[in-house]
Amino acid sequence: MYDCAIIGTGVAGISAALTLKALNKNFIWFGSKKFSDKIGSAEKIRNYPGLSMVSGKEMADAFSAQISAMGIEITEKTVTGVYKMGDFYSVLCNQDMFDAKTVILSTGVESVKPVKGELEFVGRGVSYCATCDGFLYKGKTIFVLCTEKSLEHEIEYLASLAEKVYVTALYKNVSLRAENIQLLSGMPTEIVGGKKAEKVIFRDKELTIDGVFMLKAAVTPSVLTPGLEVENGHVKVDRSCATNLEGCFAAGDCTGRPYQYAKAAGEGNVAAHAVANYLAEKVAKV
Repeated sequence: MYDCAIIGTGVAGISAALTLKALNKNFIWFGSKKFSDKIGSAEKIRNYPGLSMVSGKEMADAFSAQISAMGIEITEKTVTGVYKMGDFYSVLCNQDMFDAKTVILSTGVESVKPVKGELEFVGRGVSYCATCDGFLYKGKTIFVLCTEKSLEHEIEYLASLAEKVYVTALYKNVSLRAENIQLLSGMPTEIVGGKKAEKVIFRDKELTIDGVFMLKAAVTPSVLTPGLEVENGHVKVDRSCATNLEGCFAAGDCTGRPYQYAKAAGEGNVAAHAVANYLAEKVAKV
């Protein structure tokens, strides 16, 4: 079992990983080896200590070199759930499960806001994991909203099961090949239904569906972690970056504004030290 699981490879996650490594903790770090899109796409960064007036690519290169020098590895798996299991957490990555004594959520903020009705129907026709729930829709009609080209393989998987797949893709150069996929233009405005999701509403049409899959690079933390307390759309934390769930900490943009690299780095460091203190207190009580 790991001491900690870090979820997210933005600046907060990077800072947390570097600090936990320095504190000699055993951790697993989930995210992209290219880090978050926010880092790489930045034109110029002016207020990060020690890296004045660098491009996002230059900052990412500096982070990569530091992480490599410290022997830190990134596990490129998509986290689909974080569940409190008594005194530890189980992190679900599709069909794989990893256990850790603590968790640091550094998931950033969603680039695409939840569709009206999306959060209300999670587990009742709305899913974020194709390989977890796709089998439930064999021979049925589904709608997929996909924000990343790297997730196209999940749409193809769903198409191999479902009879009909409607897709709204929020990226360029779509290359889906299955004959039962129909590409749509425009964002849905609402998901409606009774006991489960039944229709996806657009400005100019509505689709009758059996299920909805939201394939996103980042999942709302409160959906990812059942029971997590949020406030004004952000994870609620105290000065130690602790959430309302014992052993669960959060850092970076997901905890609120300002959405700044310097703020994210500071919170990642604070969260990592809070993890170390939490683990030490647990040992002391034994």
